[in-house]
Amino acid sequence: MKAAVITFPGSNCDRDLAVAFEAVGAEVTKVWHKETALPEGIDIVGLPGGFSFGDYLRCGAIAGRSPIAQAVARHGERGGYVLGICNGFQVLTETGLLPGVLMRNAGLKFVCKTVGLRVETAHSAFTSGWEKGDVAQIPVAHHDGNYTAGPELVAQLRDEDRIAFTYVDNPNGSVADIAGVLSSNRRVLGMMPHPERRIDAAQGGSDGLVLFRSLMSTMALA
Repeated sequence: MKAAVITFPGSNCDRDLAVAFEAVGAEVTKVWHKETALPEGIDIVGLPGGFSFGDYLRCGAIAGRSPIAQAVARHGERGGYVLGICNGFQVLTETGLLPGVLMRNAGLKFVCKTVGLRVETAHSAFTSGWEKGDVAQIPVAHHDGNYTAGPELVAQLRDEDRIAFTYVDNPNGSVADIAGVLSSNRRVLGMMPHPERRIDAAQGGSDGLVLFRSLMSTMALA
């Protein structure tokens, strides 16, 4: 599996994401936001957490219009895999690869803690290592993680089995407790919790490693 990890000004989880990909045997290439194309042969693109461009205008807005974001959008549109975590999720909604928006947390405070994350579907490359209903313990760290969508979109996501994760105890007010959603082709995942921060016992557990192992297994079968 060949992975590209994008770095924007203000990214602070790009190294963590690269380490997580490498932990399952992926070959990782770091890509700066001013690049206009992804490296040849990339299987999956990772958009990391952080505060791209200082969260000016709104979270992910400027990054979503950067040169590399256009290449990521083309990669996703032609069926390539994309994983956006936290700020990366915000960027994916800005590019239009994923529906909905991430708003200010309902409590108007930055939330940083480990939460229970319920797996809502095992039918994706990202979640196939779990069973539906499994609960993973994964950290969150965000100020604008309140996933917001109208009732029609939420119903559509449910009907199409595109809600990947929900919160056991909603920390930010997200509609329907949504913590992660899939694209219509199921190859793009955006999620607010940080699986890359829970891949080793030294981090308090390895629940997040399941996601990266799931991806590696899918790529091996491709």
